[in-house]
Amino acid sequence: MTDPGRPARGAGSRAKPELLEEVKSAILRGEFVPLQRLIESDLSERFGASRSAVRIALQELVSQGLVEFQPNKGARVRSISVDEAIEITEVRVVLEGMEASLAAERVTDAEAAELSDIAVRMREAVEAGELLTYSDLNVRLHASIREAARHETSARLLRELRNQTARHQFSLALVPGRPSQSLPQHEAIVAAIVARDVPGAEDAMKAHLRSVIDALRALPSLDSARR
Repeated sequence: MTDPGRPARGAGSRAKPELLEEVKSAILRGEFVPLQRLIESDLSERFGASRSAVRIALQELVSQGLVEFQPNKGARVRSISVDEAIEITEVRVVLEGMEASLAAERVTDAEAAELSDIAVRMREAVEAGELLTYSDLNVRLHASIREAARHETSARLLRELRNQTARHQFSLALVPGRPSQSLPQHEAIVAAIVARDVPGAEDAMKAHLRSVIDALRALPSLDSARR
């Protein structure tokens, strides 16, 4: 018997990519806050999609760790605690360390130039106090490293893990002094990759992510006011 609190899945059912990305982006941007109910009729009207398409999209987001279903209540944005964000980052230490080493081994001249350009723009953003720009460039840098690594399995896993901790990463970017601390770490990662220094790139990435873990431990709970 089908659980009434969960959407039905038909054979081969998949969310339309556009709808899935629109709902996901709204969650990652904070338009839907943790623990907020996601009402199918409201989403259907907002995104101009059928309720069946919305149900499929929500189920996809369950598999990505962004949405959860409550029996007899429906879907809501999943709340990810600081402790869980730390655990996720501990996994990222391993995966992104490996990806940084692969990027150093496989990076093309064009990719190396792009990474260097992003690092320069990150420094300019920090010096100008443009923290949101710095946060966006941070995301772009890590994505570019994934592309240079050419390891699809780790890239897929990391995309999902980073999505789950997006709001914590955004909070870190706004902590006074944090961008100035993380900037030289990112520059060290880029320098090692551009120099094709395989062990140096892995060590630099791991050092950076361990610093992220320390910063997360210093964050107050983002959900305590909602519990």
